[in-house]
Amino acid sequence: MKAQLIDISISGTKNIQIKKVDQFYLNTPFHFHKYCELVWIKESFGKRVVGDKVDNFEEGDLVLMGPDLPHIWLNDPIFHLKKKGLRAKAVVVYFPHDFILNLSDEPEVIQPTAGLLKKARRGLCFYGNTHKEVIRLLSKVEETDGFKKILTFLQVIEVLSRSKDYNYLSSISYENLNDQRDTTRINTVYQFLMQNFHRDIKLQELARLTNMTPNAFCRFFKSRTQKSFTRFLNELRIGHACKLLQDESYSVADVCYESGFNNPANFNKFFKSITKKTPSEYRRKSA
Repeated sequence: MKAQLIDISISGTKNIQIKKVDQFYLNTPFHFHKYCELVWIKESFGKRVVGDKVDNFEEGDLVLMGPDLPHIWLNDPIFHLKKKGLRAKAVVVYFPHDFILNLSDEPEVIQPTAGLLKKARRGLCFYGNTHKEVIRLLSKVEETDGFKKILTFLQVIEVLSRSKDYNYLSSISYENLNDQRDTTRINTVYQFLMQNFHRDIKLQELARLTNMTPNAFCRFFKSRTQKSFTRFLNELRIGHACKLLQDESYSVADVCYESGFNNPANFNKFFKSITKKTPSEYRRKSA
C-alpha cells in the first residue's frame, strides 16, 4: 500500500525522541518513516493498519514497528462520544534502527537486538509479562531526561529483545513499495473505509472519491494493498465484529448488522474464513 513518507526530524543517529500524545482524536495519514517506532496506547481505541494487517487497537496496546513500515491509527467514530472529555493519549518513542547496534560490538548485545529489529520490520504487538514490564519502564521514561532517559530506554530494548510474548502484525510477504504517487488518493479511501465500514459501501462511491472508473479503482486498490477491496473491507468489518462479540449485551445478530453486514449467512461465512472460527466459537473462547 502506498503511504506518505513522514520526516520525524530526529537530529543525528544516536538520538531518541519521546512524544507524548494527548489530543481529542487520533487521525493521522497512513504513513511511514525511516525510524523504529514504539507505541504505547494509554487511553484510546479504534482501528489500525500496520503493513497489510487490519486490526483493532485498545487501551494498553504496545506495538513496535521497524523502519519504512506503513501504518495508521484511527479512532472509531464513537470514541469521543462514548464518554465526555475522553481524549486519545499515548507515548511514542522514535529511534534510529542502528541506535543500539552502534553502542557495542559484543555479540551478547548485538545478536538479540538485531533479531528484535529484524522481526519489528513486520510489526510486533507485545503482551503478558513483557507488556507489564515495558509499560512500567515507559512510565519512567516519560518523567526523565538526559542520561536516565537513555538508560531506561536501553532497559526497554533489553526486555523486548529477550521476549517471546509477541504477535506479528503484517504478513511475511508484505512489501512496502515506497511509491509516493497517489498518496492523497489512497489515504482518502483508507480513512473513508475505516470511518464508514459499518454501512453499505458501493464500489461506485469509492470510484468517485478517486476520480476513477470502478474497474480502474479495483485495479488501483489491489496493486497498492496486495488484496482486493472486498477482502480489505471484510477484514475491517470482521475485526470490528470480534470486538463487539466480547460484549455479551450484543447478540450475534446484533454484531452482524453493527459490523456492516446485512446478511447473517454472509457474516458467518466471512467470519469463519478470516478467523477460522464461527462467531459463537469466538465469543466462547474470548470469555
